[in-house]
Amino acid sequence: MATAPKPKSAYVCNACGARYPKWAGQCQECGAWNSLQEVAELRRRPAERSGGYAGVVDSNKIETLAAVSPEERQRVQSGIGELDRVLGGGLVAGSVVLIGGDPGIGKSTLLLQACAALAAEQPVLYVSGEESPQQIGLRARRLGLSGGGIRLLAETCVEQILAHAEQERPRVMVVDSIQTLYTETLQSAPGSVSQVRESAAQLVRFAKQRDTVVFLVGHVTKDGALAGPRVLEHMVDTVLYFEGEHGGPFRIVRSIKNRFGAVNELGVFSMGDQGLREVKNPSAIFLSRHDQPVSGSLVMVTREGTRPLLVEVQALVDESPLANPRRVALGLDQNRLSMLLAVLHRHGGIGMFNQDVFVNVVGGVRIAETAADLPVLLAVLSSYRDRPLPLDLAAFGEIGLSGEVRPVPNGPDRLREAVKHGIRRAIVPKGNAPKEGVEGLEITVVRTLGEALGAAF
Repeated sequence: MATAPKPKSAYVCNACGARYPKWAGQCQECGAWNSLQEVAELRRRPAERSGGYAGVVDSNKIETLAAVSPEERQRVQSGIGELDRVLGGGLVAGSVVLIGGDPGIGKSTLLLQACAALAAEQPVLYVSGEESPQQIGLRARRLGLSGGGIRLLAETCVEQILAHAEQERPRVMVVDSIQTLYTETLQSAPGSVSQVRESAAQLVRFAKQRDTVVFLVGHVTKDGALAGPRVLEHMVDTVLYFEGEHGGPFRIVRSIKNRFGAVNELGVFSMGDQGLREVKNPSAIFLSRHDQPVSGSLVMVTREGTRPLLVEVQALVDESPLANPRRVALGLDQNRLSMLLAVLHRHGGIGMFNQDVFVNVVGGVRIAETAADLPVLLAVLSSYRDRPLPLDLAAFGEIGLSGEVRPVPNGPDRLREAVKHGIRRAIVPKGNAPKEGVEGLEITVVRTLGEALGAAF
């Protein structure tokens, strides 16, 4: 009588998915510490594989690139304009979208609203591994969704999910969440590195072979990164992050990876009793209009994807009782703030060795581009000197270590967006000054940090 093969133990890095025969303190592939986890799994035979991640079974065929005829996939509108913007214009048949965010941020709410809009025209399958159909029904009733065309399935086995999907033939399928799924070919627990990787691989192959749009909901770690192996982000076509402050009314969907559109695209939503609502003009909500000018506040013009965005940056400088003054940045890189303060001392002659510096971007927006350098320093100096800046003043520009103010991309678009919201003065780098100017806007061109400080104060 044949006995079942004994499962083999291995150690897998939960950051990059690298395999090792024994435990080690550091992963040699990605350098992460204490990331190796023991897994017990049964390896499948090579003949049992059903194709690569792209769903192509015949992988031995070689052809020239010129002989491949590119197919223009028609996009399907999800019914939510801000979600379509982040996806690059709509849903692409056969694409796999991974969306992650903190617990309770609104991932399931957004996808349920999108499913309700899509179900009016095409079949939709909602697979839940965390909630029962009754719980999903209660949420749909609270959101005011009929849900008549949405098919529900409460299942965590990937093979069973794909068997039901073959019968239903949905055009859109939502899996909530990938960490709850398991495949019968492995013996490790759901949520482990091997289970997440193999479950996602089967769903990706199904999406490519059946031209089904698949949404995967992913958990995040305490650091805000997607949980599970990093290879999960490489397998999917689009990676979206759901951001927002708990208790705050606004939610932001940010595109980190997109094979069918621009990355770093931004979608803004407002959370209410009836779910998520689109914010058509996010610059208006992120700008705090004061009755009188206040020190430490300045409007900066940033750009997220294809959209210029006006946000208010606030700074507070106060004498520190500590030996090492604090440098706190919310919505910005804290290390970059420390670097900018060093440039201000070296090339501006203003040191803040005994001052606590706090910088905040209003509305919970996270700014990653370097165009925030100049407005951050102007706001910091405004608070330090207690000299308010004009309400109709905006600025943007990158500051180099030698004190020069460098241009940033899409300067004319930023200036035109600023004029729409009542900005009448702007401090910009020389490389961003438009040749013909902008009607209704007084533009001050600066080349160095000293010129910028002189223009503002």
